[in-house]
Amino acid sequence: MRNIGDYHSIPHLPIMIDEVILALNIKPDGIYVDGTLGKGGHSKSIIKNLSGKGLLIGIDRDEQSISFCNQYFKEEKTPHLFYHESYSNFHKILDKLKIKKVDGIFLDLGLSSVQLESADRGFSYKSNSDLDMRFDLKQKRKAFDILNNFDFKNLSDTIFNYSNERRSRPIARRIINLRPIKSVNDLVEAIRRSTPPKNRVKTLARVFQAIRIEVNNEINLLKEFLSSFTNKLNNGGRIAIISFHSIEDRLIKHNFKQMGLNGSLDIHTKKPIIPTRYEMSKNLRCKSAKLRIAEKRPYA
Repeated sequence: MRNIGDYHSIPHLPIMIDEVILALNIKPDGIYVDGTLGKGGHSKSIIKNLSGKGLLIGIDRDEQSISFCNQYFKEEKTPHLFYHESYSNFHKILDKLKIKKVDGIFLDLGLSSVQLESADRGFSYKSNSDLDMRFDLKQKRKAFDILNNFDFKNLSDTIFNYSNERRSRPIARRIINLRPIKSVNDLVEAIRRSTPPKNRVKTLARVFQAIRIEVNNEINLLKEFLSSFTNKLNNGGRIAIISFHSIEDRLIKHNFKQMGLNGSLDIHTKKPIIPTRYEMSKNLRCKSAKLRIAEKRPYA
């Protein structure tokens, strides 16, 4: 397993931690799912609000996260179980545990600091490495495969649909012309050659985001989760989701709204909660974060 040391050496600040704990309205003896475990920052706060009769279930697609948290939580007395899996499959985990429903579910859909700053996983345009971008290192498809095998339409559509980058077509055309694209620097160069200097940093961030989303099938997994999570949520149970870009936030907003209209959810955030100015000053990466909260109606 690569760079497990990164999980120990790279700090990660959990975003809107107080707001998340308040949102979940934690019952001491309840069962809670953290579907995006990461370095366990949010889960640490959740578990501190649980009694010995409670249960925390942590899930992450990154096996390094599971290995780290197994050590990080080993002194915790409250029962906790961690699984290397996608949050979209949380119902399968509950079925194996013979747990019918839980009292709260939390997702933080952002990229962790460990992943972003990893020297060899290719998530950031700031550090040259192979073009990987996989959350799950056992997954076969990498960013390299998308950048070198997609045709022009699929590549330009991927960039535009997952980033709203207006120059998606010239960027895709340049990538194809410069193939093979083997490294982060190769991709950065393709973007540099097809974009004006003004706002290029934003374009770089958007393109890397779009390719990462495609590699990890993020939008489809979110849709899958949103279509079924209420089946495993107790009446009065809470769902809290932090998203970082408009595609995800729009999906969550519309899903919550539809479920509010059909009587299954009470929405607690007509407008999303955003980090305080103080938190933004301490953690620049949280500036685009949006927290949406809903509760399953007792009579749903």
